[in-house]
Amino acid sequence: GQPLCLLMAQNPHVSELCVFDLTIAMVPAEGVATDLSHLEKKSKVKGYALDKDELPRDKLGECLTGCHLVLVPAGLPRKPGMTRSDLLGVNAGIAKNIVEACAKFCPDAIL
Repeated sequence: GQPLCLLMAQNPHVSELCVFDLTIAMVPAEGVATDLSHLEKKSKVKGYALDKDELPRDKLGECLTGCHLVLVPAGLPRKPGMTRSDLLGVNAGIAKNIVEACAKFCPDAIL
């Protein structure tokens, strides 16, 4: 997601970029947002983070309200012993939670 954030931050059509990740991420969303804020660009960048047990539909109102485009490069890599079906179930759950939050806070956004 970090390279995608960099590309979006440099896009002249993007006026605001919200970076979201879980608090357990190796690189926190706030850190990515801070790094991107040093670029010479017109977009405002802000980072948001949730604990892994928090639901996006309950906590991401500030992050998603008013969004016109939501890109979700989310998901977990397959771990040893995990079947493809297991991986699909986990990643589908992640996508479902984000889609529910988008339906609540930015229903007209393109996902």
